[in-house]
Amino acid sequence: MIIAKNLMCLIVLLAAVTPILADPPPSPPADDPVAPWTRGVRVAPVSAVEGRHTIHTYYLANPESPDGKRVVFFASRHPAGYVGDIVVLDRASGRETVLAENVHTEDAHRAACQQWLSGGRRVAWHEVVDGRWRVVAVDVESKARTIVAQDRQVGFGQAGGDLLPLYGCHWNPGPHRHLEIWDARTGRISRPVEIERVEAKYGEWLEKAFGGKRTSIFFPVLSPDSRRVFFKMAAGKGGDKYMAKDASQRLGLVCYDLERSAFVWQHVKWGHPAWHPDSRRILEVGNILYDTDTGRATRIPDLPTPKGSHPSMSGDGQLIVTDGLSGPYGGKEKEWGVFVGDARGGKWTLIHSFDQSRGARSWRRNDPHPAFSADGTRIYFNVSDGPFTRLMVAERR
Repeated sequence: MIIAKNLMCLIVLLAAVTPILADPPPSPPADDPVAPWTRGVRVAPVSAVEGRHTIHTYYLANPESPDGKRVVFFASRHPAGYVGDIVVLDRASGRETVLAENVHTEDAHRAACQQWLSGGRRVAWHEVVDGRWRVVAVDVESKARTIVAQDRQVGFGQAGGDLLPLYGCHWNPGPHRHLEIWDARTGRISRPVEIERVEAKYGEWLEKAFGGKRTSIFFPVLSPDSRRVFFKMAAGKGGDKYMAKDASQRLGLVCYDLERSAFVWQHVKWGHPAWHPDSRRILEVGNILYDTDTGRATRIPDLPTPKGSHPSMSGDGQLIVTDGLSGPYGGKEKEWGVFVGDARGGKWTLIHSFDQSRGARSWRRNDPHPAFSADGTRIYFNVSDGPFTRLMVAERR
């Protein structure tokens, strides 16, 4: 009887406790990629070193190495962020390695356009030395440096590949009006798109847009598979004054297939385009996807469209990250924010809101320019909420 009574008490006790144990906090739906970014996101500076600017270049370039172990950034103690160092930080130890010192830039907006190349074995950037621009690449381990090209600037390649797009200085390109690509494996520079071909294909539009001015290819960006490239067109003002908004007139968006040696799509407006991971579609401001095969434009519904946005996508194509004024979307008035949204539309979250009015006193201001890490678990962005612009990282749980 005693055993039976004790057994009954145990059953009653388990019955009382079981509902509590069986009712954990609800898990996010398996098909909700935004959910991990809605709570418990940790935001912190990438570097612990204070008293300097630390700048990630642009929303089109993930500053984290393909293996996730290191971060590249531009560090500067110059008030405007015009002069500084190319630095690589080890994420595990926080140890920093300076790859290049006294690098002079065009502005603090994109800094030196520093970027990973060759699967993380190299870092490339551009700089001006004694009034002359050049593109440089360095082997991260050996520190061996290559002067890739003189009188050029660098577009954006893909961190996992060896190809680096080049173009002539947009304000005064001289003879370098074409699209060129440097292959880090061979050390050779090719010219896949000559300006004469652009003029032959889009001459009517160029005449209308630029009024007969001499144009050049500007700011090329390789697709994730490196088989396509998009670029802008520019008409330079000439001379050597590049720290000015009117140094050149910059318009349009042209997409070119490198494998087929063919123009595939053109649009009259350049907002802030970014490649979709499928290397076919292009994401633009306003959450619009352009299919470069068909020309069809599709708007992703019910996502924020903040002023000043620079949208880009996670490597798996499930998420969009962008920046912009956050006031209309839950942030404080005049603050900027970083947003994460479902690439199918509908669901989104504001992961961080901050003052962006201070930082580097550049003639062209620095923007957050958020970008996903390769594995999609971290987002890197710049914050200018104090005397220095700082590179931050947001990491989901």
